Amino acid sequence: MARKFNFSAGPAMLPASVIERAQQEMLDWNGSGMSVMEMSHRGKEYMSIAAKAEKDLREVMAIPDNYKVLFLQGGASSQFAAIPLNLLGDKTSADYINTGMWSKKAIAEAKRYGTVNIAADTSEGGFTSVPTQAELKLNPDAAYVHYTPNETIGGVEFDYIPETGGVPLVADMSSTILSRPIDVSKFGLIYAGAQKNIGPAGLCIVIVRDDLLGKASANCPTMFNYAIHAENESMYNTPATYSWYMAGLVFEWLQQQGGLSAMGVLNKRKADKLYAAIDATDFYGSPVAKNARSWMNVPFTLADPELDAEFLKGASAKGLVTLKGHRSVGGMRASIYNAMPEEGVDALVAYMKEFASQY
Repeated sequence: MARKFNFSAGPAMLPASVIERAQQEMLDWNGSGMSVMEMSHRGKEYMSIAAKAEKDLREVMAIPDNYKVLFLQGGASSQFAAIPLNLLGDKTSADYINTGMWSKKAIAEAKRYGTVNIAADTSEGGFTSVPTQAELKLNPDAAYVHYTPNETIGGVEFDYIPETGGVPLVADMSSTILSRPIDVSKFGLIYAGAQKNIGPAGLCIVIVRDDLLGKASANCPTMFNYAIHAENESMYNTPATYSWYMAGLVFEWLQQQGGLSAMGVLNKRKADKLYAAIDATDFYGSPVAKNARSWMNVPFTLADPELDAEFLKGASAKGLVTLKGHRSVGGMRASIYNAMPEEGVDALVAYMKEFASQY
């Protein structure tokens, strides 16, 4: 069987070597006579897996000691509620920057628990750009500022980290985490669903600064309380054990690739190649402002939408799959996360040139 180049926005490709190792360890992890899926999360075997995964993530992201790393369930979407429940504290409002579908969902959920100040909104332009720092209308008394560094659906990405004047910055990094180095100390809280750059679906990573713990509202469910999970090392209940294990294998793989600096160089090169192919001819187009183009999710259109189905059919025949754009946007979308090898992008670029010359 030949592996295909899977351009899905998530669940997304995993490194082949990670899947192969998981296959080798499926029935018997490290001589234990058990699959990881069968292990007690409180047994010494699994505890060692969990501890190493956290250690490796801390190393690869250079996470400071005054941050807790939580391995939670419920996906990133559950954090839309958990964040205001934990961070509003004695304040009544938070700032949100609206740049796309995921920002909108976070805003809608936060409105259940407090006042939301929309610090910037790019909906009038069809979510094809990001606001500048000068355009942000921030409230100095806000409990926190929330933004989505990369909007998966629209392919829109911030080219800077917002300055918030001491107000904690919260970021939904589901689609950009681990794609390049970041300064974690600039953030109060980072959260990310696993199914794009971390591992299989079912896991959500939360990286939260110590001083933001212990402020949960009285009506915050126990399972949403960050302090509870921190005190219990993410094992207040049975965690998503296999997804956590797989994430650990991915963290090891990242170290073997040279860490996030090396991944950043590779990811920029992949994105540059694909955008160059889009810009090289009027046959293709990009709806996103050039300064806001995502490295991870690349939407593009064909000049004649009637050819969309034919483009997808031909791509699939060449092993290039799940390129159809989100239903709310249309066109095409190539998600090129860490595990998408450069050969996959090269193959897509070659196909795009071939298809354009044919039609």
